[in-house]
Amino acid sequence: MRRPTLLMKNERNDDLHRRMSRTMPKGLTMATIAVRARPYLHAIGVFVLVRLTGLVLLAILAGNRHRELFDVLKSWDGDWYLAIAENGYDNVPPRFVDAGGQRTPTTPLAFFPLYPTLIRVVAPITGSDSATAALLVSLIAGCVAAAGILRVARVIDPRPKTGLLLIALWGGAPMAITLSMAYTEALFTALAAWALVGVLERNWLLAGVCTAFAGLVRPSASVLVGTVALAAIVAVFRAGKTWQAMVCAVLSPVGLFGWWGYVAKRTGSLTGWFDIQRQGWFSYFDGGQQTVRFFGDIIDTGNSVMETVTMLLVIAAVVLTILIISARIPWPLWLYGGGTVLMVLVTAGITYSKARFLIPAFPLLIPVARGLANRKRHTMIAATIAYVLFGSWFSAYSLTGWTLAI
Repeated sequence: MRRPTLLMKNERNDDLHRRMSRTMPKGLTMATIAVRARPYLHAIGVFVLVRLTGLVLLAILAGNRHRELFDVLKSWDGDWYLAIAENGYDNVPPRFVDAGGQRTPTTPLAFFPLYPTLIRVVAPITGSDSATAALLVSLIAGCVAAAGILRVARVIDPRPKTGLLLIALWGGAPMAITLSMAYTEALFTALAAWALVGVLERNWLLAGVCTAFAGLVRPSASVLVGTVALAAIVAVFRAGKTWQAMVCAVLSPVGLFGWWGYVAKRTGSLTGWFDIQRQGWFSYFDGGQQTVRFFGDIIDTGNSVMETVTMLLVIAAVVLTILIISARIPWPLWLYGGGTVLMVLVTAGITYSKARFLIPAFPLLIPVARGLANRKRHTMIAATIAYVLFGSWFSAYSLTGWTLAI
């Protein structure tokens, strides 16, 4: 009697699947329904999987050069943030110097305060040391950023796979290893993504608060501040006296201007922070002269893989900027993405850092994600895997095979 019962049960299940297939919109699969049921969980899952791929490749290359993975993940700027988190700005050990090998009492003020503050808060809560807390902050921020990017993508394309592809492309981009390091890329992208969500969904308080905090993370927040504040001002003029948008416009620059003002007071100069950057890290506005010279040198000599790929990535970013402007996506997205590219182009500094400065500009990848989503499944998967593997390899190489700062 058990076999007929099982057969009847299977027939009922088959009938249920047939009825669901008939009632489903065309092109909607069970996998799509699952993603829509738990969208943020899938977004975080994709991000974590891509970042694990990058960490595995980094561990392999680091092992080949007899370096500890944990030490690599907190190198360069990471050491500075950990020193600030552990000692405060006034007590950073003297061994920490700027890119020119110099050190003044105000040198640590080049680094913005929110990330080291979060490290200091998380470390005692988790019972971990500062380095572990820093990596944990980056991981959590990366997951929050993935959720925000998915939310932004839904405004552009309601298909879940487009958003998941955008997350994979962002998380697997060349130099995206910084999302898993004691660096600020993950934290800043999380705040930028949710600020843009606030703009797109007219949640002006969310946009203003996220932008204000982003201004305490890194100087590239100036592009985000300009984008969000402009969008809020436009909303005020179009919709009349919308108090939330007015608050957003006022709130957006508070973090960035507040930190610059604090550094100005500490240094006794209105341009204090900019002076520290110029003298210590050779970073200043030059209208793109250094970028042009850098490109010319690479085209002429092709000195290294790091330099050549960095040049190609910047060129690709310019091309993608043109594509997103012509793709008819909401203007705050292309203004933020394109503005980030423009800042990278016209700012002098450590040229090898240009690739990682582009990581928070995730809207640039929207045309690529859309294009992949329109391809056959096997083509989409193969292309995404190839992209992630290349990005992960280049990221690992930049930290283990390249000897200069990123």
